[in-house]
Amino acid sequence: MEYIYAAMILHSTDKDINEENVKKIIEAAGIDADDARVKALIAALEDVDIEEAMETTAMAAAPAAAAPAASDAAPAAEEEEEEEEEEASEEEAAAGLGALFG
Repeated sequence: MEYIYAAMILHSTDKDINEENVKKIIEAAGIDADDARVKALIAALEDVDIEEAMETTAMAAAPAAAAPAASDAAPAAEEEEEEEEEEASEEEAAAGLGALFG
């Protein structure tokens, strides 16, 4: 996780996400940087829109209470179906982020 966090820190500070910068952050945290893991991270992030991935993850992690309430006029079966679809969408988003970072 430290390597992903390092990439997120670099992204949020508008720094280049490259091997040297990731390694500096990892070592600043008191961890011996594994060159193979750093290289794998950089390769995995090559075609990833980090901003989009972070937004998708944030939406998936948001509590269900933050979602707009269903209309009181909607039948209970429709409400149940919508909740199931929302849960499936959140799970897919979370799984997608996991795939991005290996």
